[in-house]
Amino acid sequence: MSLAIEDYALIGDLHSAALVGTDGSIDWLCLPRFDSEACFAALLGEDRHGHWRIGPADGSGRVRRRYLPDSLVLETEFSVDSGTARVVDCMPPREADADPVLVRMVEGISGRVDLLMTLGASFEYGSAQPRIQRLGGGHRIMAGSQALWLFGPVHVRKAQGIATAAFSVSEGARVPFALVWRNSLQNAPEPPIVPAMIDHTARWWRRWVAALTYQGEWREAVTRSLITIKALTYAPSGGAIAAPTTSLPQQASGYRNWDYRYCWLRDAAATIRVLLRSGAPGEAAALLDWMTRAVAGPPSGVQDLYGVGGERLLPEIELDWLPGYEGAQPVRIGNAATAEPALDAFGEVLTARLAVRMAGLTGSRNPWDAGEVLDLLESRWREPDAGIWEARGLRRQFVHSKIMVWAAADAAVKMIERFGDPGPAERWRKLRAEVKADVLARGYDIEAATFVQAYERPGPDASLLRVAGSGFLPPGDERLRGTASAIARDLDRGGVLLRHGQGPGDSLDGMPPADGGYLPATFWLAQCLAGMGRDADARQVFARLLELRNDVGLLSEEYDPLRRRLAGNYPLNASHVALAETAVALDAAGDQVPVRLLTGEA
Repeated sequence: MSLAIEDYALIGDLHSAALVGTDGSIDWLCLPRFDSEACFAALLGEDRHGHWRIGPADGSGRVRRRYLPDSLVLETEFSVDSGTARVVDCMPPREADADPVLVRMVEGISGRVDLLMTLGASFEYGSAQPRIQRLGGGHRIMAGSQALWLFGPVHVRKAQGIATAAFSVSEGARVPFALVWRNSLQNAPEPPIVPAMIDHTARWWRRWVAALTYQGEWREAVTRSLITIKALTYAPSGGAIAAPTTSLPQQASGYRNWDYRYCWLRDAAATIRVLLRSGAPGEAAALLDWMTRAVAGPPSGVQDLYGVGGERLLPEIELDWLPGYEGAQPVRIGNAATAEPALDAFGEVLTARLAVRMAGLTGSRNPWDAGEVLDLLESRWREPDAGIWEARGLRRQFVHSKIMVWAAADAAVKMIERFGDPGPAERWRKLRAEVKADVLARGYDIEAATFVQAYERPGPDASLLRVAGSGFLPPGDERLRGTASAIARDLDRGGVLLRHGQGPGDSLDGMPPADGGYLPATFWLAQCLAGMGRDADARQVFARLLELRNDVGLLSEEYDPLRRRLAGNYPLNASHVALAETAVALDAAGDQVPVRLLTGEA
């Protein structure tokens, strides 16, 4: 049986990340990068598809876990009748030329505890069973081009590609394990010094957190979210992935199973603004630099998402040998959303660039010739597109997409006016005015007193909550109030919001509707309410969302109110960005300071 998604915690080294279950099993890990082939894929199948478990020998006992304060070092305590043992897990932040290393320290806390270690790596997403050899001071686990090296002081037995070890710890005892990834052509690495690596990892994260500036009412929750955002950032390029997982379903046993190990432009833009407001300007500048490199070239070739290094080709493939999380099929790697036209991408890039410049950071390059991108927007903004939800069906005139074109023009005008950028200011102003007039005439339903999802498709859409922070209309505008009220009324499912309406014949992509509520959208509602002066309502929504975090403060993409479980890929960068955004908005509302989410202006 699969663990619930919320039963996993995250560790990572800023190149990749692993998920550690409450049973002490690492069931997901891709090496050497976030989007590499998984060597542990039990999350999407069974133990035979790859895992590394350390826990009580009989599988019993009570479990308590936590992160060391202000760090990504995980402690899991197992208490059985005979005593208590602790497993400390981390991945030391990796330098560019260093080997990926995962370290685990077993500590005796009280009494005596019998434990069992099983390591069943299976490379290439669980399809390649390795050979295990004892070499030198460790064991080499090898298949094809990849090898893992296991180091530890216990006696290891080998059978059918699985390494096992039974051992005991008493109070004060420490048993270190380390797993090192290398290309199979390379020689054996030096055995890692596990205690020193754990100490180094904890100190590294505490130094990083100490430089953050958020000191508001929700410091614990925001700090944990910022650590998670940082952990999902690929250090060599600065790109921030959506999540470290693929194919965790948005609905039980459903078909909406996508690969999120890539970088979306809209996520990157929101992440940049949060990093700027939280005292991480270096990370914000690096992410903008990744964005600038990724979209470089003709504006007509812009995509919604890219690889962690800016890669454009992310072909979508189904892995039929993996049964999927709780049987959800298919399991996908790659993402075909790269083929969708991305009308809102220009707004995301230009508003992010404006936010960085408003923060006083230099070196922000314009990825396109201003006249070339303006030519494209002038010719295309009236066309339908796939929208923020990347609908794989009929293109529509999505209101959110239009408003993001307006935001692109608005950002361009501001950079010309405030920073003296070269460019046709009057043409940008004309485009801005034309888009706004068109949206107000065709995208607003006067009778229903709300903005609609698309010109040809009335009904609520949670993306419209972002209008309040765009500057398109003042936050207190009655049209925005009516839109927020309609969305809160029509899209609510047990305290969380659906992305959009899901009535009969209402599918955007021909797939069955998702069952869960989209957590970022529910945070957007709280932000919107705060901007309208409804502070008590905003706090109530925010408090409910904080309760949905798991025991170590993590959130996924969705929440299933029927099963009362997290759903979708996990942990989701956008959920943690939205949490931090909302805390800032509520702090500002308490101080009666208006917040501009898109431009970073106050």
